[in-house]
Amino acid sequence: MKRLFTLLLIACSILTTIHAQQRAKGQQTTPIHVKTLFDNIIKNWGDSAGEVYSVNKNPNTNLIESSVRITWFVADNPQFAAAGQKSLNLNSISEAFKKDEPTSYQLLHLSPGNNESFSLRAVDGNGKEKSYLVRGLNKEEMWLLCTKNSENPQLRDAYAIKWTLSDDFSKIVGAVYQITSLRPDIYEKELASSRKTFKIVGRVDENIKDSLYNIYIAETADELAAIGDDDYVACVPVINKRFEWQTELEKPMVGRLRCIFPDGSLCSAWINLDFVPGETYNITVHNGYYDGDQDYERRVGRYSGKSLLNERQKRGNDDIAVVDDEWGGDTVVVDDEWGDGWEEVDTIPGYNEGDVSPALAKAQFNPTPEQEMRLRAKSKAIEANINAIKATYKSLKPFVDMGSLTGSDNYFKQIIRLNKELDVKCQDYIKYLGGFDSLPSDWKTDLYGGILGFYSEQSQGFGELYKKVGVLPNPAQKAQKYVNQLMEKYMKEMGKAMTEN
Repeated sequence: MKRLFTLLLIACSILTTIHAQQRAKGQQTTPIHVKTLFDNIIKNWGDSAGEVYSVNKNPNTNLIESSVRITWFVADNPQFAAAGQKSLNLNSISEAFKKDEPTSYQLLHLSPGNNESFSLRAVDGNGKEKSYLVRGLNKEEMWLLCTKNSENPQLRDAYAIKWTLSDDFSKIVGAVYQITSLRPDIYEKELASSRKTFKIVGRVDENIKDSLYNIYIAETADELAAIGDDDYVACVPVINKRFEWQTELEKPMVGRLRCIFPDGSLCSAWINLDFVPGETYNITVHNGYYDGDQDYERRVGRYSGKSLLNERQKRGNDDIAVVDDEWGGDTVVVDDEWGDGWEEVDTIPGYNEGDVSPALAKAQFNPTPEQEMRLRAKSKAIEANINAIKATYKSLKPFVDMGSLTGSDNYFKQIIRLNKELDVKCQDYIKYLGGFDSLPSDWKTDLYGGILGFYSEQSQGFGELYKKVGVLPNPAQKAQKYVNQLMEKYMKEMGKAMTEN
């Protein structure tokens, strides 16, 4: 959008020369009668205290992009004015607008009794828009004249006046509007196009030699998963370590970027994205990883709750393990984005894929098949819960990258909820193991050690969050407090278990 407006401003330098030649020939290009009328009204009856006045200029060219001046006035009605008293002749208003009609591309007159309302929009070079209600009452009379700006034909000068008579008809109460902004026909056309345009702007690290990128598009996640290597819609070259591609979309879709190496081979990995109309995705590709557009992902992508990709596709073609959680559905186990210490859980004693835990291995532990099944299910439920908590912490990474946890409240609420569930599962696990007579005397201390290790990780994580963002919002503080309470609880239980031993 910014590039569009810059081009418009450059183009108008040529058009300005043409219009200067037209003025030299005596052609009227400005509504001089309306401007004179407005100047007279403002000078004699304008209310400067209530005036709206603003001007926006391009900081690079110093050219006006938009300006607004709205002035209210109260004038005497000539039919009731005393002899020699200066008053506003209403006929002069219609005469001024009619005389300047040749300079306009739009002329509008609304008489009292007409139920039509009317607003003027002011749009600057950055696409910022504000609407001003000119006529909102059917008892108001209004005149409007719009013309191309004499200095920049890409802009529109709008002149409007409205008024009503006071209850005793002695006064004329109204307002004068003088608004310059981008012409609606240009703005609306480009806006309609920009609202459909999805763009990818990419950079490639200096130390890799990607030469081309295939772009794939599908309507659904399932279609994207089944797409063939040769079913790309575009092949975009990398020039000076940059690539760019755009298309117009009627609705959100899903897509994929896949590199082609200089030898013509397709990369075995790819990047899946949500393709959203009216949005631009910025990406930097490194050797084996990429820097995604975290703001985009939070607003309309994978972290927004609006993503059309399923969990596997959000990770490209990376392997993702899905654990069946008997306590609340599937839990996706993602790879580590936070550094060491956040790998898949394997610390809770119990049965993990048939392996006996260190605590249980110390005894001649021979559970029945039913007991073994229950132990494995309970152990996997705890494992899935822990992985869900870790995945939630990892979801905070985009906020940390932006330096603020604003908008992350739901993540911390989920951390509290998941930790409550984990507490219930751990207590159930401890109670079930306590029913076996053949367990060693120190099995509880080993078990509590594993549980406390995880809570310690969480507590340290909050410390790291504080260092990176500087302040923890209330939901984060509540989550931190709850984690610390659980640590204290299990430390007390561990101390009690050691005393019993």
